[in-house]
Amino acid sequence: MASIAGHVVEEARGVTRRRERIVLATLTFVYVINFLDRQLLGILAKPIQDSLHVTDGQLGLIGGLYFAFFYCFIAVPIGYLADRTNRTSIVALACAIWSAATIACGLARTYPQLVVARMMVGFGEAGGVPPSYAIITDTFPPGRRGMAFGIYNLGPPIGAALGIAFGASIAAAFDWRHAFIAIGIVGIVTALAVKLLVKEPERGALDPAPAGGRTTARAPFWGTLRMFFTHPVLMLAALGSGATQFVTYGLGNFAVLFLMREKGMTLADVAVWYAIAVGVGMSAGMIVSGKVIDRFTRRSRAVYAIAPAVSLAVALPFYVGFVAAPGWPLALALLTVAMLFNYVYLSCSVALVQEEVRPDQRVLSGALLLLVMNFIGLGLGPTYVGAASDWFAARGTPHALQVALYTLSPFYLVAIALFLLLARRLRKTAA
Repeated sequence: MASIAGHVVEEARGVTRRRERIVLATLTFVYVINFLDRQLLGILAKPIQDSLHVTDGQLGLIGGLYFAFFYCFIAVPIGYLADRTNRTSIVALACAIWSAATIACGLARTYPQLVVARMMVGFGEAGGVPPSYAIITDTFPPGRRGMAFGIYNLGPPIGAALGIAFGASIAAAFDWRHAFIAIGIVGIVTALAVKLLVKEPERGALDPAPAGGRTTARAPFWGTLRMFFTHPVLMLAALGSGATQFVTYGLGNFAVLFLMREKGMTLADVAVWYAIAVGVGMSAGMIVSGKVIDRFTRRSRAVYAIAPAVSLAVALPFYVGFVAAPGWPLALALLTVAMLFNYVYLSCSVALVQEEVRPDQRVLSGALLLLVMNFIGLGLGPTYVGAASDWFAARGTPHALQVALYTLSPFYLVAIALFLLLARRLRKTAA
């Protein structure tokens, strides 16, 4: 009888692990499509500029503030809704919306039409990540969530690398519009797969039972907002992540344009070598951060902040070297190392926020984290770089975009300082 019971337990564990893998793989692929669609504008900036006759500043606005306005602020009501309804359905619907809007980007004939289409991409993408954070947290037990988030956060590097490889290849062979349309169609198919493969997990079932037992009460909207914005740990994590994203999105939206304009790369070069650099650099950062979280945060929660602070300090000289490098091969080598250390922060901040709040506050708290860090990073980073490039160009500065990218360097120091303050706070709360 004991052997039969043990066999049943092992079989059930096998089913659970298999379910975990399916859920994580599906949600990660959705994140791949999410980031791929988001990055297409930056990847195809040069042919879009040539076709629609837009400036660096206009590109910065459409890839930054215009997109982020919908992406950041719509995420909050969607997060509130997802904490009360089926999170899987919201992820599937969101994927369908942003994919349809991506197709519309490919059909745009004027800059205003492209602006509207990109805003709708932001509207749809707002519903993808926060519910996924909560689904993963309720699928994986504590002690295994760091690696799960590390794998999930491979979505951006894989999405960026595939976007570069396929987007640039399609644009080089056909037209930049075909790239948007083809990738949008893939996203619509993916939305259907989410409904078939991902089942809604029970909220908080894998967390330690709180004193007094579990509650089925739903977190109030305004109460959760108040909790988040008055919680020093959550706000420092969000602001540190935002300062980091100011650099990563400011760079990311203009890196291909910079490499083509200043370093002599072609779209064919971009499709191969830049795709490899992004895929290797960003992916390594996500995997390393996941391992660090699971191994070292058991000893001290301050590691959630120390790891990003140290990694950004290491990344800074490599970033400056990338901007200064005389040719694109050396520039790409330096950028690959910089990206490895640039992206350690993401899994750390996401895991910290998800573990810091109650299960019924997870989606909305994840949405608020994205609101703060993406409004600062995604909204203001590309907008700033584009405006700075136009400003320097109007004053006759040679290599205006290169100078604009140099001015991102001080934001590394801001991010490092914020993460060090977070580490200090985490040590105090543990004492």
